[in-house]
Amino acid sequence: MSKQSYPNVKLFRPFGPAIMEIDMPKEVVDNVNDYVEKIAKDKKKSKKLDMGDKLVGQVKQEIALEKEFYESHFKNFLTYAVQSYVYLVTKQKTKNFKLIDCWVVRQYENDYNPNHYHSGHLSGVGYLKLPKSFGETEQTTKEVNKNGMIEFVHGSTMFSSRSQMFIKPALGKFYVFPHYLMHLVYPFKGKEERRSISFNGEIDEQVFLSTYGPFKKIE
Repeated sequence: MSKQSYPNVKLFRPFGPAIMEIDMPKEVVDNVNDYVEKIAKDKKKSKKLDMGDKLVGQVKQEIALEKEFYESHFKNFLTYAVQSYVYLVTKQKTKNFKLIDCWVVRQYENDYNPNHYHSGHLSGVGYLKLPKSFGETEQTTKEVNKNGMIEFVHGSTMFSSRSQMFIKPALGKFYVFPHYLMHLVYPFKGKEERRSISFNGEIDEQVFLSTYGPFKKIE
């Protein structure tokens, strides 16, 4: 796919660490959804690809992407997204992107993901399928309905400094961020599925360490 296939790249710096937003092509979203539907109907394969014991999410199902499917249907997009993020943040090019793991989260009513961080250098999340509504809050006077949202947390809320960023999922939106950036997903109300795809990966060690300035990696 060409660069023209990936429009609307945006970079946010709400509290230091950068978060990049990019649109997933409809073809990518459709292919992953078709893959998930097939896996979900195959109990034997669903069990084999289940990542629930390796992740912190309290959700119905977490399915690993098989290598063959990843390389055929998701690798090109993810590689471009990672390269774009690295260049926007560091003004350097990364040639060696290594995927650690990639999986799909199937979240339903009252499921949630507690505050956590990831492994590797970079991580990300994209939205494949969403409910028509995340439901109303228990207290309707709340200024913001956080049902189904993802929250990023970093540092402390102080004068002239914020520590939280809330994002309401939108179909096809994909976000890339540093692996250490803490985040959580709120539960929601309703019978429909909230489906997302996540990844952990590593970039060139030299590029990754360059963001730390003159300090050298301690072995």
